[in-house]
Formats: sequence, structure tokens, C-alpha cells
Amino acid sequence: MSHGPRSGLAAVSSALLAMSRHLEVRDVLKTIVASARELLDAQYAALGVPDDHGGFAQFVVDGVSDEQWKAIGPLPRQHGILAAMLHEATPERLADVRTDPRFGGWPSAHPDMVDFLGLPIRDGDEVIGALFLANKLRPVGGVAGHPPHPPCPKPEGTCGFTQDDEDLLGILAQHAAIALTNARLYERSRELTIAEERSRLAHELHDAVSQKLFSLRLTAQAATALVDRDPDRAKGELHQVATLAAEAADELRAAVVELRPAALEEDGLVATLRTQIQVLDRAHGARVTFAGHGVKALPAAQEEALLRVAQEALHNALRHSAAEHVDVTLRRHGTATVLRVTDDGSGFDPRTVRRAGRHLGLVSMRDRANGTGGRLNVRSEPGKGTTIEMEVPGG
Repeated sequence: MSHGPRSGLAAVSSALLAMSRHLEVRDVLKTIVASARELLDAQYAALGVPDDHGGFAQFVVDGVSDEQWKAIGPLPRQHGILAAMLHEATPERLADVRTDPRFGGWPSAHPDMVDFLGLPIRDGDEVIGALFLANKLRPVGGVAGHPPHPPCPKPEGTCGFTQDDEDLLGILAQHAAIALTNARLYERSRELTIAEERSRLAHELHDAVSQKLFSLRLTAQAATALVDRDPDRAKGELHQVATLAAEAADELRAAVVELRPAALEEDGLVATLRTQIQVLDRAHGARVTFAGHGVKALPAAQEEALLRVAQEALHNALRHSAAEHVDVTLRRHGTATVLRVTDDGSGFDPRTVRRAGRHLGLVSMRDRANGTGGRLNVRSEPGKGTTIEMEVPGG
């Protein structure tokens, strides 16, 4: 590599920090591959996460265009040199991968590779991936970051990747294992959180809608009993049936909004929030408003955390605070994005996490904020409403 000692250390430090910054598994894999290719001056880099069926659950490449990748075709299988790294957990440094007896050929659209350096990614005794580089490059003028020349000239039978390159890739592989394991734990934790939220919503849906339907049934029975002897009272009971049916429909509609997976990837956070708040405004007696100001796209983990905190805060305001007006804003503030949910409801003492026996979800909201590098601020007083504010970097 053409970095000096100080700049080389800074580059490695930046790569390791970038790995630890992401929470989504796919983002972590992309960062690992891009960092390895840049640090070791390689033309191509890839990382495969094996499945249990002889293939790869995920396979991320860097240095290959989207058009090339589509032309190459299906994901590779666990065979040849990739299989050796995965099953034997051994590093591989080859002068010409095409002459290795384990080489089984490539699809016609596959780029040509010569030098090869690959290492398994291990979590304890388990091999959780294979990281490899191909075609050692030489930066123009010896300066990293400039467009590279073609692969370095080298003596016949020698690999352009050195033992130092292998040692550095070994360090990256160790940190990649930590980053990948953490990302997997985060995604499992998020799945559990979503399951818990669905369970909570199911209980609330049962409590709210069942009560409405029970009242609806009794009122309809009363109207039936009165229809012959007291038609005017029966008419009043039937009006009450219509009111209860509308309220039950509103409860169902509001619950469906929270249960339905938010289309963040397609619509983005601002549009998703606006749509959900419009439905809540129609479904509840309180006025619910939303405004978004200059917010750009954020990493997926941050957008989901902001959405879930907004949903939790709206749930508290609309179901438990007797608020007449709930205002939601999402805006850019310097280098940060700020979500604010304000209501004019009954308020509470923020030093506690329970009010009238109901959990306010403040702990989970703080966990979501902290998990994405942000912070949560809660301001409330009994009788003076509540403001919940979440700030995350970026946007």
C-alpha cells in the first residue's frame, strides 16, 4: 500500500469506525468490502455470507458495476477456493487464481482476475463469511485515492498482494466479525421489538374493539326489544348502534396503521409519517397535524427509529392523554434531524414511566434513540401537555 505510516493508520482507523457505525447487516457488509478494497489497493473485493444449502445468503461486491453484476448472473455456490476458505478456515494468497487446481471457471460476463487474497471471517470457531480481494493495483503517483493503474507488474509466479496485505486484511476480518455479529444482534433485537409491539397492539385492539362490539351487541338487542312497543326509543338505540359501529371502525383503522409495515424504502420517512397522521386525524376526535421541513433521506435504521418513536408518542397522546390537538414536526436542525410530538393533553410527571397503570414506552423510545446515535428529550407536567423530542445526527 502506498500510504505513509501515519496516513495508513488513519485510513485503517477510518475503516474500522465506518464498520462499527452501521446497524443494518447489508450496510455493514458493503462498508467492509469497500474499506478492504480501498485500503489494500485492489481492483475487486467481495464478501460472502454462507447459507446452510451450499450457497450464499448474501454476497456483496465492490469494483463491479451494477450492469456487470446483473450480467454475471446468479450468486456463486460454495465451491473451489471459496469453499476452502469457508470449510477449512484457511487464508488463500495466489499469484494467479486461474491456475489453481481448485479453480472452476467463471461466467462469461465475470471480470478477469489474477492476483487473489482471501480470508475467512470467524466468530470464535464459526466461519461466518469469506472476504477476498483480486488484482492488486498501484495508485497513480503513489497517492491513495487517485484512479489506479492496471495491476502492478510483478515477477512471474509471485502474488501482487504481500504478507503485509494479508496481515492487514486479517485485522479487517477480525473487526468485520465483530461488526457483522453486532449487526445481526441488532436485527434480531429489532425483530423481537416488532413482535412485542404487535403483541401490544393486539391486546389493545382486543380491549378497545371488543368493548365497542359488546356495547354494540347490547344496544342492538335493546333496539330489537323496543321496536314494537316504543319505536322512538328504538330509533335512538339504532342511532347509538351506528355511532358505536363507527367508533369500532375507527379503532380498527388506527390499529391497522400501526400494524402495517411502513413503506419507508418506497415512500421515505416524511411521506410515511404524513400518510399515517392523516389517517389518525380522521380516526380520532383530536386534531392531528404534521409538518416536515427540509429533511433529507436518512439511514434505514434511523428512519425506522424515528417512525416508531413518533408512533409510540402519538399512541400515548391519542389514547391516554385526552388531548384535543397533537402536532408532529420533522425538521432539519444544523447537522441533525429533529422529530417533535407535542400534545395539549393531561401531561404527567416525566420522572416516572407509568401513569394510571399504563406504561408510556419511554424506555423503549430512549433505547431506539440511543441505538441510532441520537437522544430523546421528554418535557411534561400534569395538566400542561407533553412534548417528546428525538434528535438524530444527519439529514
